[in-house]
Amino acid sequence: MNTTLSSEQITCYQTNGYVIIDDFLNEDELAHWRRVVTQAIEERNGLKMPGKEIRLGEDDGINEDATYFNNVFDQLLNLWQTSEAVKQLMLDERIGKMAATLAGVDGIRIWHDQALIKRPWANPTSWHLDTPFWSFSDRRALSIWVALDDATLENGCLFFIPGSHQRTTFENVGIGKNMGGIFEVYPEFKQTKPQAAVMKAGSCSFHNGLTIHGAHANMTPGFRRAMTCAYMPDGSTFNGIPNILPDAYVKTLQIGDVLDNEEQTPLIYKS
Repeated sequence: MNTTLSSEQITCYQTNGYVIIDDFLNEDELAHWRRVVTQAIEERNGLKMPGKEIRLGEDDGINEDATYFNNVFDQLLNLWQTSEAVKQLMLDERIGKMAATLAGVDGIRIWHDQALIKRPWANPTSWHLDTPFWSFSDRRALSIWVALDDATLENGCLFFIPGSHQRTTFENVGIGKNMGGIFEVYPEFKQTKPQAAVMKAGSCSFHNGLTIHGAHANMTPGFRRAMTCAYMPDGSTFNGIPNILPDAYVKTLQIGDVLDNEEQTPLIYKS
């Protein structure tokens, strides 16, 4: 696994809000990640996340919007909590160190992992931000996105608005059907040229949770699979948004409490 970050890559991330790392996994590692993630998804049997009875596509056909959004991607969260093999991947201290180095923090915790699968002919993922959905507010939060299939212009690769993380806020503007909706809130980026994150399988990207990003539709009969993980700087505090936190845990929290529950948000790296 290629976990060494160059000074150029760190500067790229800090300046643009994202960085692409080619050949993050070698062939054997890629095959292992594919096997582990595929098995973990099968074991879930359609359950999107532990502790919440939400299943893939359960609201298909209820209305037009539900049908549209259910065909953007399949999303399964916190596989690390239900698969020991995925846990071994996600809690890898080497990846935690990469995230901490890019974020410029001493310690990093898992916020949540998620398998993101664009099925054949899937709809585009509109421009959006990540951190405003989460239960903490920290400008240093970030995610890794590991390509399990080649991510191409044709099958739904990521796109980033470079430098947007320096200006965006924690206001949650959602993810709508209208690709350009976010520019009603951030008109200063409407004329910015986006950068495509074309990656071969086994490569990865890191992006800041406040970097504007989205993805093409999948215009192919094949799948575009990715395994991702969002990271929270150690010491982050609860902002009142439940997000993926179990109801029982949320009931124990008050705004301002430190999110340091090792069963929910494990510390995976500390310098």
